[in-house]
Amino acid sequence: MGRSKLFVIMGVSGSGKTTVGRMLGTILEHPFIDGDDLHPEENITKMASGAPLNDKDRYNWLLKLNETLQNHRQSGLILACSALKEKYRELLCKGLGDTITFVYLEASYDLVKSRMAQRTGHFMPPELLQSQFETLEPPKDAITVSISLPPEEIIQQIIRQL
Repeated sequence: MGRSKLFVIMGVSGSGKTTVGRMLGTILEHPFIDGDDLHPEENITKMASGAPLNDKDRYNWLLKLNETLQNHRQSGLILACSALKEKYRELLCKGLGDTITFVYLEASYDLVKSRMAQRTGHFMPPELLQSQFETLEPPKDAITVSISLPPEEIIQQIIRQL
């Protein structure tokens, strides 16, 4: 598939970033990292208590994600990260030039809410979903795929658009 690249699988919580990211990582033979695993404990505690993160909460986390991407620049990486605002995506890309591709998992509120209601063991409560949609600034320069498709078709669409 050409030289190694960096991919950020983005979208609201519950849109399938982890599932799609793992599958894409397997196909492209790139490691996968879930950005949620790199949140500081205070962010996880805040979200688990039902409070949405603000820009200040996200700043150091986004810097850590950028550092992670920088460290995988040569080998390639699939990173799952909500990346809801343009300024978050700019911070993720800092110093990476054109080596990064965003894949936006586009979703309706109702579909994601129904998926989140079935999900167990995640710190992000469904009550925070509305705040994610309110924060979301859909990207203009990303591969965009609807999550209404099965994961295998989502992957096929991403591969076609690469």
